[in-house]
Amino acid sequence: MQAWQAVRLERMQEFGMTDDHLTGFPVRFWDVYGKDGIPVRVTISEMGSMLLARLLNLNDTQEGLLNLVFKVADDNGWHLIDLKDLKAMLTHVADNAKTYRTQYGNVSPASVGAIQRQLLQLESEGGNDFFGEPELNLEDWVQTEGGRGVINILNAQKLMLSPRLYSAFLLWFLAEIFERFPEVGDLDKPKFVLFFDEAHLMFDNASSALTEQVEQVVRLIRSKGVGVYFVTQNPLDLPDAILGQLGNRVQHALRAFTPRDQKAVKAAADTFRTNPNLHVASAITELGVGEALVSFLDEKGMPNVVERAYILLPASALSPLTAEECRASFESDVLYRYYKDSVDNHSAFEALAQLEAQQLAQKAEAEQDKAKSQSAQSSDKKELGALDGFIGGLSGGRKSRNQGMAYDVADALGSQLNKQATRAISRGLMGVIKNLLK
Repeated sequence: MQAWQAVRLERMQEFGMTDDHLTGFPVRFWDVYGKDGIPVRVTISEMGSMLLARLLNLNDTQEGLLNLVFKVADDNGWHLIDLKDLKAMLTHVADNAKTYRTQYGNVSPASVGAIQRQLLQLESEGGNDFFGEPELNLEDWVQTEGGRGVINILNAQKLMLSPRLYSAFLLWFLAEIFERFPEVGDLDKPKFVLFFDEAHLMFDNASSALTEQVEQVVRLIRSKGVGVYFVTQNPLDLPDAILGQLGNRVQHALRAFTPRDQKAVKAAADTFRTNPNLHVASAITELGVGEALVSFLDEKGMPNVVERAYILLPASALSPLTAEECRASFESDVLYRYYKDSVDNHSAFEALAQLEAQQLAQKAEAEQDKAKSQSAQSSDKKELGALDGFIGGLSGGRKSRNQGMAYDVADALGSQLNKQATRAISRGLMGVIKNLLK
């Protein structure tokens, strides 16, 4: 018997529970990189410029340029799906900076270069796997099997090594749910519940605008029938504005061995509604395995006083799945066949390639027309030069008295024609001379 099995048996006996409590649940595994779960993909356009700027760690000037790129793409109907689309748009905007300056604003070459460098880093972190199609359909996360809701687990073991990518996905996911789920009012129980582990990563170095946006979503998402739980080591890891929107709180043990730790414990205790029969700061440090301080909303939506409580024993196994068990699970899932392979649809990259090809063809055609025009002008000059020489010969002085009257006529005619050499001289000159010489 494994250690966790012994603990479970002890707790079951303590609470008078039988084996009927133990059961499995329908589970679906997801993975941004597609290695340890069904692939999760998002398009650049759906991510949006604000979250993408946070993901790329851009300053205000660089974020402004990114907004410009999104606007140009939107105005021209060029879809931004993956990273190659965004890179192509940056190159296009930089190459046509003068064209876009009047309507959209200045395009800084330094900002373009900075964004390109950040994109290279994002690619090295697996950004090419995350951005693309088919895009995640949120309806696939709201499924039931046998009357029980499917538990969707995002494998973040590798994703956690890229905190900015992890936080960007969580923020996008939260915003997408708020935007796409319909209003359902105050339900007896939510139809969808989110648990964001390591939630502090969502707000590390976040701008005030982004924090305000998340606060608004958290405040209003209840009417969508959605519950949101932020899982973190210490409640103070979350901004006060977000913390104030959270009604249900479960606090596990915190250890305090230094004055700094003790200060953190006291601050965590102060986030609960006071219970005169419980010293919260002391209780936090004394909690054992399976114990927590809890405070939930009452029927009127007010937080109850904090209480010390036991956590109900999980009905499922406590040991993690092996890699083979996990792979067998998601590869047999019906959704895996749909999301498995990425699809490269027509987007900004292809549209800009076509535009460039058209521009090159037009340039080549213009150069060809110019060459033909120059060739024609050169030919005309040669013909006129030959005619001028011929006329000059006719209009020259008579070399001997025996050259005849034809030269006198040609002399007069040559003087007249020299003055009008540019007028249709090639059409009738030879005919006139022939008639005069008859």
